[in-house]
Amino acid sequence: MSDAFGPEHQRIGNQQREEAVTALNDHFALARLDITEYQSRVNRASGAQTYAELAELFRDLPQPHPPFLAPPSVPFAAAPPPYAPPPTQQPYYPPPTGPQYAVPPPPGMGFPNPAAPYGYDPMTGVPLSDKSKIAAGVLQLFLGNLDIGRFYTGHVGIAVAQLLTCGGCGIWSLIDGIIILVNGGTDAQGRRLRD
Repeated sequence: MSDAFGPEHQRIGNQQREEAVTALNDHFALARLDITEYQSRVNRASGAQTYAELAELFRDLPQPHPPFLAPPSVPFAAAPPPYAPPPTQQPYYPPPTGPQYAVPPPPGMGFPNPAAPYGYDPMTGVPLSDKSKIAAGVLQLFLGNLDIGRFYTGHVGIAVAQLLTCGGCGIWSLIDGIIILVNGGTDAQGRRLRD
């Protein structure tokens, strides 16, 4: 058989052309090709008809090459073992001493904190209010025209505004009560209302 009909002279399809262009993109991204040379090689890859024409585009470039241009594997050759980095020694941290809490303990247990007699918010760690969101929401819903819910939480400015508008004709106080029941809210000191 002559070399004119060897595997390098076999015709290629669109898949091989696209793989060659992808490999050229990688070389361009690594600054191995300038823009004019990149465009020239992409144009030649798009018009290539044989494996030899594509192989010529990668002759002076290191890996990555398109998969179909990889050297043929030797049958029955043992593959080298994969590289495994040496194991690293993890640093030793001695266990903590004393009581450990993710959040401060509830009142009456452990060490009481006078700054947070009703505990801490588990999500933010901020002290909880002494006011209840259920009490504030129910007061706002049923006594909304008098705005007792907002007076209860200590928001005197909002309470007076609602009182002067009769709770926004009842709509403002109704929506405000529902929001307090669903989302909670804060008291006048900015602490989250208890559940």
